[in-house]
Amino acid sequence: MRTMLTAVLAFAIGAPAHADVTINATNTGKGLGMSGTTTSTTYIKGLKMRVDNVMSKRTDTTIFDVENQKMYVLDTKKKEADVWDMGAFSEELSQAVSIEGMRSSIKPNGQTKSIAGQNAEGYDMEIVVPATVGGAGGMTVTMVLSGVTWIVKGAPGTEEFATFYKGAAEKGWIFSDPRAARGSPGQAKAMAEMYEEFAKLGGVPYESQQDIKAQGEGMMGGLMARMGGMSMTSTTQSVETAPLSDDLFQPPADYKLKQQ
Repeated sequence: MRTMLTAVLAFAIGAPAHADVTINATNTGKGLGMSGTTTSTTYIKGLKMRVDNVMSKRTDTTIFDVENQKMYVLDTKKKEADVWDMGAFSEELSQAVSIEGMRSSIKPNGQTKSIAGQNAEGYDMEIVVPATVGGAGGMTVTMVLSGVTWIVKGAPGTEEFATFYKGAAEKGWIFSDPRAARGSPGQAKAMAEMYEEFAKLGGVPYESQQDIKAQGEGMMGGLMARMGGMSMTSTTQSVETAPLSDDLFQPPADYKLKQQ
């Protein structure tokens, strides 16, 4: 659940061009017999992003360094950081997900509402991703992500948001822990595709509600039906546009780095 909520947290609200961005959000998720509410702080600086996700007394931190093709997953208690080579991992993920079979749709639904003092426009979305679970020759499933997102057109931070996710998409990035992505590659790819679609809308998502379900045939279909799906919501609470230190986007000097 924490890895999925971390994926949902990847929303950016910013300032004029080339500004740094800090946002605070509330996030909820439920599914697979679990539920939870988190608060988060997300930082974006160029092609780097950091998400601090707080659930109860635990803080999970993930750093996405698109420039250098590195993802850092920090363990604050052990003072360790798992380091992932995302170039190699993206290649691995591509073996489990058929890009040719993906399809996405995001369309205005004609609705508007006020969020954090901004006028947001509603969009209905659906993303379908075929995937193989368990490596080559594994079980074939189809992940379906659907929901509604609320976009503030021309919001401060629009350029930063689009630049970061465009750069990440070009390199085949995902936004969840790679260990979780190995078990649910279609789900991870669907989330990444969603953010890429958001970046094309000329605005910033202030709220997003998603449902993710897996579909399959035969025995797999029955298993997926029993497991149910997951639902997630993220809502922006506040925004800051002060400059950010480069140190935020790398593990602390006293952390042990563990190559994955």
